[in-house]
Amino acid sequence: MKRIAVGGFRHETNTFAPTKAGYAAFAEESAEPSPLEGEALLHALAGANVPMQGSLDTLRAAGCAPVPLVWASASPSAHVTQDAYERIAGRLIDTLRAAGPVDGVVLDLHGAMVAEHLDDGEGELLARVRAVVGERVPVVASLDLHANVTRRMVAQADALTIFRTYPHVDMAETGARAAQLLLRMLASGRRLHKGMRAFDFLTTLPQQCTLIEPLRGLYADLAALQARSGVALDFAPGFPMADIAECGMALVGYGDEAAGTESALGAMARAIEQAEPRFAAELLGPDEAVRRALRDGAPGAPVVLADTQDNPGVGGNSDTTGLLEALVRQGARGAVLGLLVDPAAAARAHALGPGAAAAFSLGALSGLPGHRPFEGRFVVERLGDGRLTCTGPMFLGLALELGPMACLRHEATGVRVVVSTLKFQAADQALFRHVGIEPVAQTILALKSSVHFRADFEPLARAVHVVKAPGPALVDPVEFAWTKLRPGIRLRPMGPVWRGRAAGPAGPQP
Repeated sequence: MKRIAVGGFRHETNTFAPTKAGYAAFAEESAEPSPLEGEALLHALAGANVPMQGSLDTLRAAGCAPVPLVWASASPSAHVTQDAYERIAGRLIDTLRAAGPVDGVVLDLHGAMVAEHLDDGEGELLARVRAVVGERVPVVASLDLHANVTRRMVAQADALTIFRTYPHVDMAETGARAAQLLLRMLASGRRLHKGMRAFDFLTTLPQQCTLIEPLRGLYADLAALQARSGVALDFAPGFPMADIAECGMALVGYGDEAAGTESALGAMARAIEQAEPRFAAELLGPDEAVRRALRDGAPGAPVVLADTQDNPGVGGNSDTTGLLEALVRQGARGAVLGLLVDPAAAARAHALGPGAAAAFSLGALSGLPGHRPFEGRFVVERLGDGRLTCTGPMFLGLALELGPMACLRHEATGVRVVVSTLKFQAADQALFRHVGIEPVAQTILALKSSVHFRADFEPLARAVHVVKAPGPALVDPVEFAWTKLRPGIRLRPMGPVWRGRAAGPAGPQP
């Protein structure tokens, strides 16, 4: 029976975000059970749509014996602290050494982790794993669609698989594909030829959605090319909020022989390059977005407004109030905004009780320059304990503990706000039903999310608008304070070229 070491270390790092991830972010602050070790790793994620579980199910079905290491995950934020990285990575390596000889290693990684002392968290971890197991033991890893795939990751791993959906509904499937590639190498006794292509432009996160063009078509092309060629292909549009040299899009391929692998990589790379103009995105200011939503939305067919620059899924703290101000300013009755993270407001609502009316100061807890709380009188409509289970296709079955929650109704306009104690991206309808809000019955759904909401909310929405309201998770890479990005990359599709820190961005290349 083959002994396969399994583990993971997941973090999406927005180097421009306000709050770093210390060790506590991987423990009590995590929405998922973390960190896991030993037998807990083998059972705690059962039934969850996560890569680790997909890998475990595949290995067990093949008659392998999974050898648990460590699995840890935290919400996106700024850098992982050196202490947190070394504690978790160190423990993973210690358990790998203690496990004795293994036949292979499968890791569940993100691909966009930046630590205080390391720009390439995954490349370093893979190198440490390789140093323990040696060159003869195959090492594979699954990555997030938003991975910034580096040359070191490709060099240290025998194969990488990457999510192909955003919203990420194929996370367990991607973990299964990683395990399948490992089993393929073990069965043949041979490594696969590997190749990589990097691309010279960045794009916004909302335009990386695979439910819309160009990625809907590009991923269909990728699947068809893989079926024809037999080459395992994966594409990461990248995480454009990481100030590192290798930030950006990358394509990887793994095949039985070099010529076929390189041919498939070349064909897919040309399709991606030709699609560059179609990656351009429309971003609306908050007042224009609310005007359109009031014009088009109705109960039974709400309009969704994505408050992308405060998305906790990319490093925001889910506490900005710019879109809330626009909703109240325009008297958007029938609108609900969530989740707004404010532990003090949630506690006060619980102390007051349902039906009470009082003045509240909401949000703006991060202390960001130019941001202020929203002041107003609200009625406490409904309370919740924050213990709920997700029902949408992306997070189906995930049990959350978000602390005290409340639905507050603005007394003058009727605009509702769903307040929580801990942050979680507004990507599942259960978050609203927990405090008595039926999403389809609203006129406007203002969601602190960039794309993940589409899996559960787009089917009921008349329209979706991406809103550029004030927030720390800037959506346009042209506005980022770059220092380490490699010169020559276009900061948006067909757009200005980054010349380096001294020169700054210039116009499009001729």
